[in-house]
Amino acid sequence: GEVCNMINKKYNEFLPSVQSAEELVSQVDGLSSNIDLLRAGIENEVQRDLNVAVAEFTELKQQLERDTLVLSILKKLQEFDTAIKEYNAALLEKKYVAAAQQLEKARSSLRTLESRKGFELKILKALGTELTVQTQNVLYHLGEEWQKLAVWKLPPSKESSSLESVARSELHLRTVPSKEEEVAGPPVASVLQAFAVLGELRTRLKIFGQLLLKYILKPLILYPSLQPITEEQSDAFVLRFKCEEPNLDHSTPMEVFDKIKLIFEVLHKYLLNVPLEQAAEEEKERRATLAELLGGMIWEELSDGLIQNCLVNSIPTNSSKLEQYVEVIKSTEEFEKALKNMQFLKGDTTDLLKYARNVNSHFANKKCQDVIVAARNLMTSEIHNTVKITPDSCVALPRLPDPEAGDQLKMQKTSKLLHNGTVNWENETKLSQYTFSLPTCRISSSVEKLMELAYQTLLEAAASTDQCCIQLFYSVRNIFQLFYDVVPTYHKENLQKLPQLAAIHHNNCMYIAHHLLTLGHQFRYRLTNILCDGAATFVDLVPGFRRLGMECFLAQMRVQKGEILERLSSARNFSNMDDEENYCAANKAIRQVLHQLKRLGKVWQDVLPVNVYCKAMGTLLNTALTEMVTRIAALEDISAEDADRLYSLCRTMVEEGPQVFTPLPEDDKNKKYQEEVPVYVQKWMTFKELMIILQANLQEIVDQWADGKGPLAAEFSAAEVKSLIRALFQNTERRAAALAKIK
Repeated sequence: GEVCNMINKKYNEFLPSVQSAEELVSQVDGLSSNIDLLRAGIENEVQRDLNVAVAEFTELKQQLERDTLVLSILKKLQEFDTAIKEYNAALLEKKYVAAAQQLEKARSSLRTLESRKGFELKILKALGTELTVQTQNVLYHLGEEWQKLAVWKLPPSKESSSLESVARSELHLRTVPSKEEEVAGPPVASVLQAFAVLGELRTRLKIFGQLLLKYILKPLILYPSLQPITEEQSDAFVLRFKCEEPNLDHSTPMEVFDKIKLIFEVLHKYLLNVPLEQAAEEEKERRATLAELLGGMIWEELSDGLIQNCLVNSIPTNSSKLEQYVEVIKSTEEFEKALKNMQFLKGDTTDLLKYARNVNSHFANKKCQDVIVAARNLMTSEIHNTVKITPDSCVALPRLPDPEAGDQLKMQKTSKLLHNGTVNWENETKLSQYTFSLPTCRISSSVEKLMELAYQTLLEAAASTDQCCIQLFYSVRNIFQLFYDVVPTYHKENLQKLPQLAAIHHNNCMYIAHHLLTLGHQFRYRLTNILCDGAATFVDLVPGFRRLGMECFLAQMRVQKGEILERLSSARNFSNMDDEENYCAANKAIRQVLHQLKRLGKVWQDVLPVNVYCKAMGTLLNTALTEMVTRIAALEDISAEDADRLYSLCRTMVEEGPQVFTPLPEDDKNKKYQEEVPVYVQKWMTFKELMIILQANLQEIVDQWADGKGPLAAEFSAAEVKSLIRALFQNTERRAAALAKIK
């Protein structure tokens, strides 16, 4: 019962809420169908009207756009037409700037027309053509005017660009408008501005600039004798040249700068002082002046010309003149300032000024280059022009700077000669005069000059700035390395063919080596401070030079030895001298050898140092004697007549051999050396012993041997003596007894 009551109670509460929900649903359904009806109405009627309206609106809008376009095109066409009309009117009155501006207006109208997409008018092509024709037309007129304004009178182009033809160039600048034109302002301005408006100015100025460079500016740099002359006439300003005798090969930079400044002043005053009406689209940029435009076109070439042909030549060649160079730097600065004031130049320090200011480095480079060129010329000059040097010879030198003077080295003008013999080791113990002396001999005068060049350059180095000092020091080292490389190659054939040149070259090398020992020493105070490890020395080059001289001379000695042996090879081995023909051949060979030696003795005379001379001649004579001894000692049979003839051949060598020793031109002084021949000819005594054997009897030979203690034993071995005995004497008991004693 309890449960039922509860259920009923709940159900009664639930029923009404169900009913109210059902009512809500039916209300919603009604609303929904109302909306459907409304939508149907809108879709069927209102939408249709809207579509019609939009379509109409769009059509009207397009119509309007078309009309506006047509209108703007007609307007542009009208603008074009007006511009061309006004252009024609302005051209008739020679108002060139106005004419040009109207043409540019027409051009911009045409551009607008051409940019309209989907609207190609056939007429546009015709308008374009018309514009081109009119532009050419006005440019032609302007060109004619321009030619009257700046008149060039040039030499015929066939002529070379020689001074004579260049001097005939003239430039006439018209200053007064001709009568029929009543135009305000200088005529130049309107012509050039019109060019500017038409965008043609650069081309015209460029041509003008090239003519200016070729016929006026460059000749002024190249020919010191050209003077620019200016002359005002009634209606023009004339620029021409006259030739004067130049006082120097090169003008100073100051003179050249003044001449060129004058040209620019004239141009500035009569031609280029014109502000430019820039073409329309460039108005945003600041107005450029004509001078600036022209300057931009020619400055680089002009400045190169000034550096190469003017400043380069003005770089001093010795350091004493460096201080005066400040003038050049100052005048370069003034030159640039003047050009900036006339607006030819903009911007700061140009290459020209940088070059002038960098004089120290150019000085060093130029100096080094000059030194090497001079050295190379000396090395390739003839070797055989010689000078005699003696132990007292000197290298002519300005006084060396005082070691205490530190860096403020001033060149003393007094000249101190540097001895070959005594090197002035300041304040140190004096060495014997001959410790470093060179023997008397001849060297090429070019090598003496080369040495002077080296000393001079080191002096120059000692007085220069650090950087320059280092460069110069190394260029002196380069001189010697260059010699080492150039001379043997350049003179190769002559050094092989001509014994005299080989001797001079030998002396040259020894002379250089000798100086290199002490060369760095005189400059050590100045150079060691700068060069690391105190490397201011040339000593390392000495062995190379000695070797160079020795090798060349030894090669020549080998040639001469070869010739001696070649000649003696025709002596039929000195066998069978009793045969007349054989004897003649041997005699001739010996005569030729002596003749060869005599000739050498002459070409080396007074050239080689005496000790070298005697050694060389001694060696060659020794070659001949050794060859004869070897040949004769090898004979198996020598008849009495053979022996006599061999003896007389040997006697010729002993009597005439020493006479080839003529180291000095004064004959009486050569006796001493001829008497000393045994000292220089190693096999001399051997040869004399051989002659004794050829004349001796068996007993005399045994006596000369003296149990291996006699003079004969000092020169020949027992086997050689026995062989000679067997060849000279017939086989007898006496011979056997004699042979037994030779052991």
